[in-house]
Amino acid sequence: MPSVAELLAEARQSLPAAEARLLLGHVLDCPAVWLASHSDDTVAAERAAEFSALAGRRAAGEPMAYLTGKREFYGRKFTVTPAVLIPRPETELLVDIALQKVGAGGTANILDLGTGSGCLAVSLALELPASRVTAVDVSPAALAVARGNAEQLGTRIDFVTSDWFAGLPAQLFDLIVANPPYVAAGDPHLSSGDLRFEPAGALTDHADGLAAIHRIVAEAPSWLAEGGWLLLEHGYDQAAVVWQLLVESGYIAVEQWPDLAGIVRVSGGHHAKAC
Repeated sequence: MPSVAELLAEARQSLPAAEARLLLGHVLDCPAVWLASHSDDTVAAERAAEFSALAGRRAAGEPMAYLTGKREFYGRKFTVTPAVLIPRPETELLVDIALQKVGAGGTANILDLGTGSGCLAVSLALELPASRVTAVDVSPAALAVARGNAEQLGTRIDFVTSDWFAGLPAQLFDLIVANPPYVAAGDPHLSSGDLRFEPAGALTDHADGLAAIHRIVAEAPSWLAEGGWLLLEHGYDQAAVVWQLLVESGYIAVEQWPDLAGIVRVSGGHHAKAC
């Protein structure tokens, strides 16, 4: 049977050392620090084969999050599968802004459109425990992942299978958040890196990258309570067009927020009808 050190050395021929350690730690269900102090320990043949298979899949480009089934978001570990988009650090900005708008300890009726893994809905429900959170997605498989995350992390959320607003029961929300598909069809990023393995419908509208944003901006006013906010994540190069769309659609107090790299990634505002 191979040792921990031998397995890691073999994997490092095609993978960064950190990724090799993460994958072996996942297979053995132990932290990286354990691997360092048990490098001479032998690994059962079945576990070694499992690790080698995962290392091969990673070398072929498959995302680490899908291989381990986990990704951290807002300080919590979320289950992810190929049915959902992998949560990304820049999306945490949406949570930060939502918390600012609701206020610490505040209460709001919140809607998460296109919830995917549920990372936004679950994070907001946990950070704002007095609030009610509804999460929708058109994909039943994605909703199953989101429900599992809500249960695992100990929060209650109303899940609805819906094509954006279409399947929602009539109600008004104080806050609507959305991370819609905004990558344009034909964008070279879709055929590189992790995006090759992620669900296309969560990444692109198969058009100009603005179709979902147009629909959400147009329909949200009917679902916003007085003073309610719509907050949208969008592409790194879409800030100007999203600003114009919000203003032309009757939103006021329009704001935009940059991520840690200084790139505007979130835009939002009230609608005149709701003020």
